[in-house]
Parts: sequence; structure tokens; C-alpha cells
Amino acid sequence: MILPSLYLADTGASTIDAAAAANVKITNPIDIIIIIAYVIGIVLIGCFAAKLGKKGKHGSSDSSAAQDYFLAGGTLKWPVIGLALFATNISTVHLVSLAQAGFDTGLLNGNFEWMAGFTLVLLAVFFAPFFIRSRVATLPDFLEKRYNRASRDILSILSIASAILVHIGFALYTGAVVLNGMFGLDIVASVIGIAVLTGIYTVIGGLMAVVLTESIQTIILLLGAIVITVIAYLQLGSWDALVNNVDAIKLSMLHSTEEAKAVAGGSPGLPWYAVILGYPVLGIWYWCTDQTIVQRVLGAKDENHARVGALFAGFIKILPVFIFVLPGLMCAALIQSGQLDAAGMATKPDGSPDSGDTYAFMIRELLPVGVKGLVAAALLSALMSTVSGALNSISTLTAYDLFQRFRPDSSDRQLVTIGRVAALIAMILAIAWSIILPQFDKGGLFNAMVSVVVNIAPPITAVFLWGIFWRRASGTAAVCTLCIGAALGVASYIISNQPPVWFQRLALPDLMVAFYLFVICSLVLFVVSLIVPHRHTAESQQLVWSSPLEPLRDTGWKGFGNYKFLSLLLITVMVVLYVIFR
Repeated sequence: MILPSLYLADTGASTIDAAAAANVKITNPIDIIIIIAYVIGIVLIGCFAAKLGKKGKHGSSDSSAAQDYFLAGGTLKWPVIGLALFATNISTVHLVSLAQAGFDTGLLNGNFEWMAGFTLVLLAVFFAPFFIRSRVATLPDFLEKRYNRASRDILSILSIASAILVHIGFALYTGAVVLNGMFGLDIVASVIGIAVLTGIYTVIGGLMAVVLTESIQTIILLLGAIVITVIAYLQLGSWDALVNNVDAIKLSMLHSTEEAKAVAGGSPGLPWYAVILGYPVLGIWYWCTDQTIVQRVLGAKDENHARVGALFAGFIKILPVFIFVLPGLMCAALIQSGQLDAAGMATKPDGSPDSGDTYAFMIRELLPVGVKGLVAAALLSALMSTVSGALNSISTLTAYDLFQRFRPDSSDRQLVTIGRVAALIAMILAIAWSIILPQFDKGGLFNAMVSVVVNIAPPITAVFLWGIFWRRASGTAAVCTLCIGAALGVASYIISNQPPVWFQRLALPDLMVAFYLFVICSLVLFVVSLIVPHRHTAESQQLVWSSPLEPLRDTGWKGFGNYKFLSLLLITVMVVLYVIFR
């Protein structure tokens, strides 16, 4: 999820800027060849993916053209789904800033990675079955089947806007800054170049191109991150060397209120209760209701592949703490022990080391020729996979939720064409947004991003969560919740960016803002549902669980591939990890 990296503004970390990465230059021909070969290979694979999609179960008939393009013909199997979920989740912002977080605050921000495992269990057990059974192409489509058309329209607009502004816009800008530091490329040229290259195969190949390239990109991304982690650990020498050269609190995942404030330099920081109460609000929105992410699940071959694919992604999400966050902490230990010279890092205006340069600094100081090219390719993988995933979701939302409403008799060929045009327009808008973002980079880009997500997630989470568990949740209540929640989110965003004295005294952690907004939205939904009861259709009756235990009655696959076994295993592993690193 992008959010872990965004929280840095509230934990005292500095923002990434061009100066922070200015010292990194990759000029060796071997590194350059590796990077160029990777980019060309990914684009070619993506462009040919459309042909692979036509070999799925629907064939190449015109009647299935839209299904093939937007949902890969419903042919995706669990390994591809899991890898694609992870790849879309990880962006360059994520990679670079998690290392920055490790350098500044230790393992704390790893909570966003490990808590995702619990949320993915929710997706696998409770949400995915309804998404597959209702045969929806988009999540707004699901809302219409469960509630009404108005709720679908509202969510469609919110989803497209968030994909352009958050998923693509910020990822493009931050990725361009990193490329500027590595190659000295102009930021605007980098934004346009990345957008064009990613847009080519995404527009041509559809979801099959996205998931196929994301599967490859995940492997490259993990390899690059593991290499830099192993090399840093070997230079450090041992775990004891790490423990002896960093503050003990930095090896803890959960902080008390006082510890959180100390680590964050006096601001509320990230106390344990904010993680427990606030993260699920953001996590359910992101992993269970965001079209950009869940579209991979919608293209699953069947319920079992959808469920196991989501759980596979949950297991992969264990790794980022060790290969994205921990390297930043090891970098701090190497500097503290004198094995690395902090003078090699980019500096802030006051002359102190800029932790935003952590990942680039480690690439420059620790990696040999050739390996630098591999890690640079990993950075590009993170960026391109996020952008391609968001573009594909925008094209799907536009074709099915907007265009088809006014042209219900549209052919599949027309839907595909509209989807491609929508992706191109979205990319142009995202490029424009990315180019003007530097105007807002005054140490607050991360803060601006987390503020947007914290305020947009609560009403959507409330509508989906109570919609599948409470039969009386009504369509009128869903519309009221989305509208009132959006208005409250806008008001909260404005207040948090220009806080009055009374708000400053509250000193709420950002995740607690999300929790309180969720509580308000839930109250709105419950009250309005009681006043205006829902009139269920035969279809909507089937989209509500009669009890939380009902999903566990499905048999699933036999053996280790059973979703109930895997869910229990994932939860157990996460609990054990939290006990170890508490």
C-alpha cells in the first residue's frame, strides 16, 4: 500500500526531493544495458499479452472482447493474482520512503505492511466470494447490485479521481525524482517517458498485460530488494551489531503514546492504538474496495483462485519489513558504527543528512556494477506496475460504470475502445498533475497524500463493510453515507492543512482521524437504514452474509491450498511476528 510511506510526514521524516537524490548517478555501461533491456522487455511482453488473453477460456469471440480486455477473460490463477496484487501495491514512493522510515524511526512503519496481512484475510474470506459470484466487472457495479445505482455513480467518480491523483500522480512524480538522481534526467521528461512507456502496453494489452508484467516486475522487485538487504547485513556483520548501534525502540513495531511522540519528535506519531483502530479503516478501503487493487481478484478463474491469490499476497507482504524497512535501519547502524560515511548522503538545508537519500545512498555505496542496474530496474518495476494497474482500473470504471450506463447496448468492441481512450486521457491528466506537484513539495507531499487517503477511506469502508454483514443496510443510507462522509472528509482535510488552535490541541494521529470518521459514517448508515429500510431484490439478498461464520462453510480446495487453512496460517504467522517484534 502507498500509505506506509506517506505517514512519514507525521513521524518526523523529511520528504524526498531532487536534492536528496542528486548524488546518485548510474553511468556504467553494464548497468545502463541492464536497465534498457529490462524496460524494452517489459513493454514488448505487455504488448503481446493481449494475444495471450485471447487464448483464455473465452477465446477470441467479439462477445467476450471486453471480458478478455478488462478482466483477462476470467482466467487468472492464484500465483499471478498474488504477485500482481503485491506489484500494484508497491510503488517507487513505497520503496524509497520505507527505507527512509527505517533510517528515521526503525521498524514502526512496517505496521502498514504486516497489518495488510489481516486485511487480505478479510478480502479472501468475506469479500472475494461475493465479488466473484455477482460476476461484476467493477466494485461500483457491486454496490449497485447490493444497494442502488446512485451509490455506484458516486463510488465510480471517487475511484477514478483517487486513481489519477494518488495512485498515478504521486507515483510518477516521486519516481521521476529518483530517476533524476540516478541518471540526471529532467523530472518532466522522466514523468512523460515513464507514462508513455507504461501506457503503451497497458492500453494495448488490458488486464492480461498488467498482471503478466506485474508478475515479472514483482520477481525483479523482490530480487533487487533482497540483494541490497543481504549486502547491507553482510557488511554489518551480525544482528547483534545492528542491535548495538541503534536505539532499542527502533526495533519495536508497537509504541506507547509516549514512545510514539518521542520517535516522532513531539508530534502524535503512530501509537499502538492508532494502528489497531485506524489501519483497518484504510486497509479495508485499499485492499477490499479499491478498484485498482481488487481488479486482479475480479479476473480470477474462480472463487478458490481469488481467495488463495489474496492470501498469497498476504504472505508476500511479510517481506517488506525485512527487505524495505530494515535496510534503512541497517544503513543507520552502518553509519553509527563508522562503516559508512554519512558525508556521502545528500543533506538538508541545515547541513544534516537527508534520510530521503537512504535508498539511493545504499545503492551508491554498497552495490557493485551490474547489481546497481538490477536494483534500478527494481525501482522502475515498482513504479510501472503501480501506474499500469491504476490505468487499467480507470479504463474499466469508465467503460462499465459511466459509458455503458448511457449506452447500455454498447458492443464489447466499443467498450474496449472507450476504455483505451479513458486510459489515455487519465494518463494525460496524471502527467499534468505530476508536473505541478513540485509546487506543493515544501516538506508536505507525504502529508498531503496521507491526508487525502485518511479522509476518503472511511465512508467507502463503512458502506462496503456493513453492506455485506448487515442485511438492513439500505441504498438510501449508502448514498447518504458516501455524500456526508465525502463532505466531512473535505472539511477534515481543510482543517488539518490550516489547523485552528483547538484542532492543534487535539493532536490526533492521522489514523485516529480515519477511525473517528468511520464511526461517524457508520452511525449515519445505521440511523438512515432504520428510518428508510432497504427493499432487497433477489440478487441483493444473496450479497449479505447471514453470519460471520457462513463464509467458512465453503469447502475450498483440499490440503495445504485450502483457504481456511491458509487464512489461519497467515493470521498465526502475523501474531507470532508481532509477539517477537512488539
